[in-house]
Amino acid sequence: MSPRVLIADQLSPAAVGIFEQRGIQADVKVGLSKNELEQIISDYDGLAVRSATKVTEKVLAAAGKLRVVGRAGIGVDNIDVRAAPSRQPSTPSR
Repeated sequence: MSPRVLIADQLSPAAVGIFEQRGIQADVKVGLSKNELEQIISDYDGLAVRSATKVTEKVLAAAGKLRVVGRAGIGVDNIDVRAAPSRQPSTPSR
């Protein structure tokens, strides 16, 4: 099964193409509420955001498979960088 990335903020359409060229399934779901993001993030290996999506400790805790959060743009003020390194992803079954 190929890795899955959630694109939660408006990115260039080229972003989806870049992921797909590398064998990564990219799902674009812009405008999710905090609760909606928490409910679906466990399905994803990666999360791509800009500035609208807030990656909180609660979001990270719900993200069982998450390996990477990518921020398009400058800064990480919308990502809880203190909580991110301490979260251990579940071991993928092979």
